[in-house]
Amino acid sequence: MKLDGVLFFPVTPFGADGAVDVDVLKEHIASRMAHRPGGVFPACGTGEFHALSIDEVRTVVAAAVETVNGQVPVIAGAGGPLGHALAAARAAEEAGADALLVLPPYLVSGPTDGVVAYIEAVAGASSLPVIVYHRGTAKFTAKAISRLAANAKVIGFKDGIGDVGLAQEIVSAVKASGREDFLLFNGLLTAELTQGAYRGLGIPLYSSAAFAMAPEVATAYYDAYASGDEARREALLDGFYAPLVRLRDQTPGFGVSLIKAGLRLNGLAVGPVRPPLVDPTEDQLVELKAILAKGHELAGR
Repeated sequence: MKLDGVLFFPVTPFGADGAVDVDVLKEHIASRMAHRPGGVFPACGTGEFHALSIDEVRTVVAAAVETVNGQVPVIAGAGGPLGHALAAARAAEEAGADALLVLPPYLVSGPTDGVVAYIEAVAGASSLPVIVYHRGTAKFTAKAISRLAANAKVIGFKDGIGDVGLAQEIVSAVKASGREDFLLFNGLLTAELTQGAYRGLGIPLYSSAAFAMAPEVATAYYDAYASGDEARREALLDGFYAPLVRLRDQTPGFGVSLIKAGLRLNGLAVGPVRPPLVDPTEDQLVELKAILAKGHELAGR
């Protein structure tokens, strides 16, 4: 599987009745395809996987697959309680996804061998290849990734921990495995802020929640990153991403809440976040609006 460009994690819109709004979801995804995402990741972290039923996962993934229409890969989320993760994997396959992003197990922190077994169980639940998400209760060693890389169905690793030394060990382990098709992602929150360092480790891909909210800004950053235009990249970091991170860090869960709020500010009725997440206050919305305005100014859009 080839992924080249900004990795797009769409939100999951909810209507006034609280149900998934499929029409708004399709509009959201279609409007971003013109900005050349390298892949679309529905029903993942930004899409509030933690709050979706299996039927909703199937609905969200099917809508994404229909809208993307083969332009780029569609990678769906699967995770949480093992039974839920297995059902999500099967639902994503039924809906036409190309691969799975395996999110962390629910609540318990098992030993590394147990977490590896969790990944192997999800990989065995469908014919889809899987990408490992290193975050929360799913923590891996370089040895564990070497073991998983021996499984052809495991095609990638996404780092959400931020331990640079461990990330380097894992990159080296993947190289030693001989897997030239293995995908390596920076999956930290607002990954643009750390991607310069991750590129130096040999991790060229990154998730972009900001792309869902402000694709013009996220694409401008990616183009500067890919072309080596450091002056423009740093201007976007200082003027848009750093203030966004400061606002994000005011309230737990704002990595998702702010994205939905930004979409609503731009006129797309994606609805609120589901509990336990909360929406921004009016003062925070004013701050977000100013950050978005500055980002679009710097992007020249």
